[in-house]
Amino acid sequence: MKAEKFAEIIGEDFFTGVPDSQLKALCDYLYDRYGTDPKHHVIAANEGNCAALAAGYHLATGKIPVVYMQNSGEGNIINPLASLLNEKVYSIPVIFVIGWRGEPGVRDEPQHIYQGEVTLKLLDVMGVKSFVLSEDTDEQALRTAAAEFSGELDKGKCVAYVVRKNALTYDKNVVYKNNFEMSREEAIKHIASATQQDPIVSTTGKASRELFEIRATAGQSHKFDFLTVGSMGHASSIALGIALNKPSVKVWCIDGDGSMLMHMGSLAVIGSIKPDNLVHIVINNGAHETVGGMPTALGKADVTAIALSCGYEHIYSAESYSELDEALKKAKAQSGLVFIEIKCAVGSRKDLGRPTTTAIENKMNFKDYLKEL
Repeated sequence: MKAEKFAEIIGEDFFTGVPDSQLKALCDYLYDRYGTDPKHHVIAANEGNCAALAAGYHLATGKIPVVYMQNSGEGNIINPLASLLNEKVYSIPVIFVIGWRGEPGVRDEPQHIYQGEVTLKLLDVMGVKSFVLSEDTDEQALRTAAAEFSGELDKGKCVAYVVRKNALTYDKNVVYKNNFEMSREEAIKHIASATQQDPIVSTTGKASRELFEIRATAGQSHKFDFLTVGSMGHASSIALGIALNKPSVKVWCIDGDGSMLMHMGSLAVIGSIKPDNLVHIVINNGAHETVGGMPTALGKADVTAIALSCGYEHIYSAESYSELDEALKKAKAQSGLVFIEIKCAVGSRKDLGRPTTTAIENKMNFKDYLKEL
């Protein structure tokens, strides 16, 4: 089904969400039509942020908001869904559009498997009626579901459209870009070279995929790296936990702007503790590139000022490889909590692969390596 037809049948004109590759057609349509006009479309920090923003929209307008997200974000909406939106509390109706990664019977990456198994169950437990949109869903079936959902929404309840792979399409090619020149993959090569055999925690998405391929191409061991393939926004907290318990080891975190934004409170926690052996690197291309390239709010923010205000001690920003190499050299040698922003272009290799080891293998190899340090 065309994304624009789907939006037309839903019939609302305010959308907020966190981009998802399964919903790329819808995301492209929304960006093409509305851009980031906050009256109609807000790309939020995380799914709970979306739910709260949607509640404010409804309180102010009386209209129904639409929240889009990947099913991995269901966990982030459970609290506002149960304690804010639920009909036993404020009874605020919201339409959720959820990309179904890890659907049973559909091959997917390990971080999506369990989440895919419980996607519909979680909605059912939370009292949210759902409709599964497939490639073969016709317009009449969707209109029938929308009519049934209208009755639920009139009662102050929430509903959800769960979108299967390839269920939505959009014909226009929407291009996302910025004005920076460094590539993320090349920047990670410089990081891997500078860190030598120090442990690295890398964030979810293409950064971890690129780090894995960089090690493989160089004939290096993967034991140095913990690839945070899921749990977006938590790589820096994982790195903090390691740094606190391996105080004599330099620990590096390769983060992204979307990941940093999703749980930005972790920076305040890290900055308050100030582990002197942690280097927090944020590769900032101002985009949710792994799931399509839609912009993040950090593309307009002063990321280094955020780190400074949170208590990071040594702060660098790099727009060139020479600046990056200098920052990495200083971070490797000095003591104290370090923050490095790397400003990169949007884009990656079309033939970029995925880790060939399992998540459990990655964990065990990394744990065994940490024991040696």
